[in-house]
Amino acid sequence: MEPFDSIVCVGQTTWEGDFQKAVVQLMCEFSVRHRVLYVDYQHTYKDLLMGVAGQRGVPVRTMMRLSSQLVKKPGKKGSEVYVWHPPTMLPINWLSPERHDRLITWNVNRLVKSLRSVLRQLGMKRPLIINGMNPVFGLPMLHQLNEAGTIYYCFDEISIARWMNRHGGRYEDEYLRRVNAVVTTSETLLQTKALRQPNAFCVKNGVNFELFYQARQLAENRPPQKPVVGYLGTADNRINVDIVEHCVREMSDVTFQFIGEIKEPTLTERLSRYPNVVFTPPHQPTDLPPLLARLSAAMIPFVCNEHTYTIYPLKINEYLAAGLPVVSTPFSILDDFAGVVEMASSPEVFVQALRRALADQSPERIAQRVDMARNNSWEQRSHEFEAIFRQLILQHS
Repeated sequence: MEPFDSIVCVGQTTWEGDFQKAVVQLMCEFSVRHRVLYVDYQHTYKDLLMGVAGQRGVPVRTMMRLSSQLVKKPGKKGSEVYVWHPPTMLPINWLSPERHDRLITWNVNRLVKSLRSVLRQLGMKRPLIINGMNPVFGLPMLHQLNEAGTIYYCFDEISIARWMNRHGGRYEDEYLRRVNAVVTTSETLLQTKALRQPNAFCVKNGVNFELFYQARQLAENRPPQKPVVGYLGTADNRINVDIVEHCVREMSDVTFQFIGEIKEPTLTERLSRYPNVVFTPPHQPTDLPPLLARLSAAMIPFVCNEHTYTIYPLKINEYLAAGLPVVSTPFSILDDFAGVVEMASSPEVFVQALRRALADQSPERIAQRVDMARNNSWEQRSHEFEAIFRQLILQHS
């Protein structure tokens, strides 16, 4: 990889949203020391039609070019990130491999043509491309932007992820072989991706420490009045509903609060009848600290399977930054949290662990949890990532 004058991130997620996104947090940190352009989610004509009909929350005005496609967003420490919304794409993910592969070229050419114009406008002549879990676009985009190099940022197992597994796995295999390096967010992902790309590194998910530490400060001023165990984020098929329901039933004196979108119907079907379960809709990240300040403990009751085994969850450090005791199932390699996060693999053991967590409120233990999260901040993770940049450039020189 050669020296670069800017960073261009091709994302698979929108910049905006109701939850913290690893790639967005990293770009904000990078913008302190680099010029950064984020290529936003590639919306399709289907998205546009559904948006016009009011059936989907998409940036209709931007997609119809009634508002600027290139905007500035705040980064960190007064920095800014350029966020560019690409042209509207053909909806092809549902197609067979043969038809999809013919039409992806049209989509990519449309994106690259406009992106080159944006790069000229911004004076980004030799960018480093960071591909955020989007090999379907990444593979045909290789060597089209005068890039100094390309790093694949992999934060999920693409062959299992519902939103990318139809075509993503086919593209990822070849993409891994042709990029300069891959950076994963978990040790388990590192093990699998290193089989195809020798320049493989792990930079685990971090936390927006300043934001989530606000919850600890609020709780110190107004401690929770009753025991509340919380779950933050999307509740989907990763949740072990059997464990959660057993805890809810056996701990009727404790409120269980789910903060975020519920995508697993079984969860609401089985838990809605319990008076000690509360479902709170998604909130913007900046609105989360007051909610977390009311919690007494937090949980990550994931099922243990091949998908969750690849995960390093964002929420674990968010909980710790708030000073909360955490109980989790042993769904992945989480050795970093030994002695701080308690693991429980069965419903009965999970109940016992939650009882201990609710009592684990000493100032020393709270400080231990907060310090661990502080050391796992996104600022720290960005420095780990930049060390990889330097290593790759040295390999080339």
